Amino acid sequence: MIALKFGVNGDGELSKFDADFILFLICVYVAAFAWSWGPLGWLVPSEICPLEIRSAGQAINVSVNMLFTFIIAQVFLSMLCHMKFGLVFFFAVFVVIMTFFVAFFVPETKNVPIEEMNAVWKAHWFWSRYIPDDAVIGGNNNRKSSDA
Repeated sequence: MIALKFGVNGDGELSKFDADFILFLICVYVAAFAWSWGPLGWLVPSEICPLEIRSAGQAINVSVNMLFTFIIAQVFLSMLCHMKFGLVFFFAVFVVIMTFFVAFFVPETKNVPIEEMNAVWKAHWFWSRYIPDDAVIGGNNNRKSSDA
């Protein structure tokens, strides 16, 4: 809608209805992000790190998250001025990349005890090459025998 009204040169006008509708769509987007992708940056690292490194992993996660939030906040207005409505497509590309990354590279952790996370990573098709064999203690074998 903004692209149709303003084009790439930024000349145009919005009626009060159009402005209110765009504001509504922005609120819907923010709410959808807060219920879907938003918490994953905090939730996933807290579930995937084994107990031995959980606190260090969360510290790194918080630091990197805050660093990139700062960087995005600093460059957002400049990007908006240069890219206009193309900024929406810029962030949409990252949503697509995130979706593929999560689908193919983040293992399922539902009902997996934190003590068995190394076994989950060792069983993953990609990450298994980075987990040493001696890092998996017991692994899924203990889980299967206790479930029977």
